[in-house]
Amino acid sequence: MRRSAPVVLVALGLLALLGSYVWYTQRVVRELQREAQQTAKLFSRVYGAVSTPTTVGDDQALLEALTTLREFRVPIIITDSAGRPTAAGDLPFAYDTIGIATDATVLSYVATLDRENLPVGNPSVNLVHFGKTPLVAGLEVIPVLQAALVAMLIVIGALVLRTRSRADRERVWAGMAREAAHQLGTPLSSLIGWVELLKDRAANDPSLASALPHIASDVERLERVAHRFERIGRPPRRDPVDIADVVTQVARYYRERLPTLANAIALDVNRADGPLTIPGDRVLLEWVLESLVKNAVDALSGQGGAIHLTVEAAAGSGARIRVADTGPGIPRELRAKIFSAGFSTKERGWGIGLALARRIVEDGHDGRLELAPSDRGAVFDVILPG
Repeated sequence: MRRSAPVVLVALGLLALLGSYVWYTQRVVRELQREAQQTAKLFSRVYGAVSTPTTVGDDQALLEALTTLREFRVPIIITDSAGRPTAAGDLPFAYDTIGIATDATVLSYVATLDRENLPVGNPSVNLVHFGKTPLVAGLEVIPVLQAALVAMLIVIGALVLRTRSRADRERVWAGMAREAAHQLGTPLSSLIGWVELLKDRAANDPSLASALPHIASDVERLERVAHRFERIGRPPRRDPVDIADVVTQVARYYRERLPTLANAIALDVNRADGPLTIPGDRVLLEWVLESLVKNAVDALSGQGGAIHLTVEAAAGSGARIRVADTGPGIPRELRAKIFSAGFSTKERGWGIGLALARRIVEDGHDGRLELAPSDRGAVFDVILPG
């Protein structure tokens, strides 16, 4: 909240500035409209004087004033007491100046001008129907465009701040991951030494002999996990990877550790014969699949069910891996949040598994990690390009 307070204050300040700017420009528009109305009234008086001349000098002066007034570029149509146009100026279209009284376009444009401004003059003599000057018309549109621009800048600024905050968090996570890998190095070396020592005693202890391969496997897995932590934040490799073999290996690891008695969980793999090779980072792709399978195992914990892994060639090139379970699924209101860093439905979850998996797939391998629609359970699709 403290970090977001300056952003909120800036946003409120920009909104206040935007509101005051729009209010001021609208006030300018009203003032200009008032001036246009005064101009039209003057035009009406001058035109009335020209219609009833007294002397040649007065007529000439009035005609000059009339010419000057037309330079204001205000669209004007003058009608007589019967509503017939008698004169016009600065209309946005061509019209018949001689037969103006019967020009249908001019007649229809009178209603358009009256919607913009009320006509002025004496209805028994003539009425002046006037519109907006180009300045007024522009000032009605420009503030809206500028307001839209400012709003767009606010949105862009918010997105930049959000992206920057996300990048900062990712750098923190990457630093913590590499530090954790560094700290795991020493105890792992000790564990490897203890495993070698236990191998010498396993010949005389059947129970130790049966447990030792599992211990060695877990130590090897810890080494792989530490190695993965070291790779966070570094450019992924682009080695040829048999993704079908990766799926099979992940399934084999978890199948040996799933409950088989109470609340049993079954795990099956559906894959085509032969390799399915794609360019990628095997270590990181293993991590993605293990995260998805681990989530499926957690979803089935305490109730049992099945996990189905499918790997097949994608359309064109590449591969698609589907991880589906028969668990309770993901509520609709949470489907848009599950890939957000820090979001977790587990009481002790960190909320980085799916976020990191998506980053590995999309940023590191130009693929897609999606939550597919399903009637039962959760279904994740990993699409990797060839």
